[in-house]
Amino acid sequence: MADDASKTDDPSFPSAATVEAETSPLEEIAPPKTDSPPARVEDLLPGELVIYPLGGRPFFPGMLTPIQVEGSPYYDTIKYALGSPGKMFGIVLSHAEDGDEVFEANQLYRFGAVARIMEAAINDEDKQIKLLAEGISRFEIMEIIKPGPPIVARVVHHDKLSLNLDLDALKPYTMAVISALKEILKFDSLYQEQVKMFLSRHNFGEPDRLADFVASMTSSKREELQEVLETLNIRERLEKVLALLKKELEMVKLQDKISRQVEEGISKNQRQFFLREQLKEIQKELGITKDDRTADMERFRDRLVKLNLSEEPKKRIEEELDKLSILETGSSEYGVTRNYVDWLTSLPWGVHTKDKLDISRARQVLNKDHDALSDVKERILEFLAVGKLKGEIGGSIILLVGPPGVGKTSIGRSVARAVGRKFFRFSVGGMRDEAEIKGHRRTYVGAMPGKMIQALRRTEAANPIIMLDEVDKIGASYHGDPASALLEVLDPEQNSEFLDHYLDVRFDLSKILFICTANQLDTIPQPLLDRMEVIRLSGYITEEKIKIARNHLIPKQYEKNGMQYSQLRISNDAVRVIVDGYAREAGVRRLEQKIAAIVRKAAVKILEENAPIPIRVGKDQVETFLGKPGFRDEQPLHGIGVVTGLAWTAMGGATLDVEAITPGGEKPGLTLTGTLGDVMKESAHIALSYVTSNGASLGADPKILTHHPVHLHVPEGATPKDGPSAGITMATAMLSLARNQPINRRLAMTGELTLTGQVLAVGGIREKVIAARRVGIRELIMPEACRKNYEEVPDHIREGFTVHFVQKYPQVAKLVFDS
Repeated sequence: MADDASKTDDPSFPSAATVEAETSPLEEIAPPKTDSPPARVEDLLPGELVIYPLGGRPFFPGMLTPIQVEGSPYYDTIKYALGSPGKMFGIVLSHAEDGDEVFEANQLYRFGAVARIMEAAINDEDKQIKLLAEGISRFEIMEIIKPGPPIVARVVHHDKLSLNLDLDALKPYTMAVISALKEILKFDSLYQEQVKMFLSRHNFGEPDRLADFVASMTSSKREELQEVLETLNIRERLEKVLALLKKELEMVKLQDKISRQVEEGISKNQRQFFLREQLKEIQKELGITKDDRTADMERFRDRLVKLNLSEEPKKRIEEELDKLSILETGSSEYGVTRNYVDWLTSLPWGVHTKDKLDISRARQVLNKDHDALSDVKERILEFLAVGKLKGEIGGSIILLVGPPGVGKTSIGRSVARAVGRKFFRFSVGGMRDEAEIKGHRRTYVGAMPGKMIQALRRTEAANPIIMLDEVDKIGASYHGDPASALLEVLDPEQNSEFLDHYLDVRFDLSKILFICTANQLDTIPQPLLDRMEVIRLSGYITEEKIKIARNHLIPKQYEKNGMQYSQLRISNDAVRVIVDGYAREAGVRRLEQKIAAIVRKAAVKILEENAPIPIRVGKDQVETFLGKPGFRDEQPLHGIGVVTGLAWTAMGGATLDVEAITPGGEKPGLTLTGTLGDVMKESAHIALSYVTSNGASLGADPKILTHHPVHLHVPEGATPKDGPSAGITMATAMLSLARNQPINRRLAMTGELTLTGQVLAVGGIREKVIAARRVGIRELIMPEACRKNYEEVPDHIREGFTVHFVQKYPQVAKLVFDS
């Protein structure tokens, strides 16, 4: 496709200025004159024209356009036109996309414009022609004489129709177009040059030429412009042009608005920048302020005065300050060095808070913050007492282990308040990157120190209490093993020279008191566990939960929800119902949620239903506020082959019924159901082997178990269960089946069984005792090795229990079946 007006920048083109006369100022744009138009050349127009297909936008009469053609067929087309009378040819818009070559006449629109070649530069050797063409008049293709290339057509010229125009009738339309054109000129100066060129060859007294010129000046679509070219009636043409001009005006206004907004934003920012720079210079001349480097250096040195630095960090800081003094403030190295020195000088080198090792005060703080947990509080007081005798409590690591919601984190805060130290807590649960502990190396973009150094900067003391939450859920990945990184942090033999990757300077962590929390010990690496002093927090019994709710949870929810005691009263009986029916977990988190739900519903009743105040919530009203209870009373099962055991879970203790039957058949074997883990399955096989081999001495008929299949089931089959503590429970269920004798009283048992009948120790004794108390069982059988653990259970929990301690299974059988 031939090139169009985009080629005007080529200096070899004939200049439009050669045909441009002296222009009139834009301010002198006048209404159209009513005298007759100048003489036309329509009578000289040929009836046959060679057609030049045009891409892009249509060509209008009265326009000047440079054209450059190279090679056939367009070279032949222009050569044909140069040899014709008047050097005229037709320019017609094609349906093809801009840039595509057109060789067929059916790809052309019917209407086009006659162009006269005004100047031309020909290079026959390269078949290249550069020319300047002027639009004369519009025409319509009536017949294709030669399909080309070049294309030759018989045409009809239509601009003869405009020779006798009624200018007075068209004057309102012309004035409207000129008015809109003036509006556009106010916003865009680029249009002014085009208007000057038009005025050099025409005037606004020619409405047909005015319509064509204004249409060609707009940025309308090619189809809309072609429609204007094909409109022969001058009034209709002016109407269409006026519509296009209005759209153009709206677009120009929007462009101007956007440009002004951008310029205003840039101007405002530039103005503020210059004012700030001027203010800096003025302040510098008056001695009021200093440049950025001087201000940074003075701030860092002021910090150093307050620190007690050892030789290594002092030397490093001085080196970095010397480097900072010679770097350009705008360089990236300056920013990296400045941040590094900022961290070094922000750390509490040698800054320690004084411990308040008053045991009486510490006891008051712990009792005020926590009800129950008397054994845990005594352990903490013992720890503080030893620290007072030593003169310090640094270098210690306490691990609080217990179910969710029993107060592990809050106890850590209470210890910090009792000792008078700063407190910092962060969770290591799910942490998979070693750099979170030991920092990133400074070679990385956005590098930062690890959590330990961040904690020291935040607390502004070298001996805070740092709580590491959820250490049993720490992870590992290709980024490193954070648990291994914690070994250096928590080892008293190593943490006095802890090396953070970012600082690259050793810092003494030995004065920090670390308090860690976990729900279980199994997932904590043994080397890490060896460095900790374990304090277990078991679950709460009902009486303890009621006391906690009364002293802590209810007041907390009242304050949180804007409730007054005079508006809502929750009785102890209601709290007991909530504990037994809705919140049986070891902790009190669910209990707090249920109390919060009651407070919120009471608020709705007060505000919307105008309920009488105070609203009283007793045991009979709990279901109204909370719906049906989520738990039912645990009733131990009874019958032959049914025994109640005790189990420990991460949520606390629980009772566990074990059932055994012989379903019939001659093929012996053991079937296990109830989602049992591998260890529990092994315990079942051990129990079966022991009872069948010792059945006679235990008063049973072994043939029942050896000649028939045995099915052992642990109810609540969807709940996974594992561990060895149900060993004697499973053996007792099978013995009951073999003796055909049920257990006639309510008792529960726990203990691991061996093939020789030994009863070994198990864990979670406190939780198991609490579970038995909850369901009303007061007689227990435990391993003799657990006597010490039982005696450590608080007296108010052990009250009313009869506990039998056994070493071998025959003792269990005698207690169960012969008592």
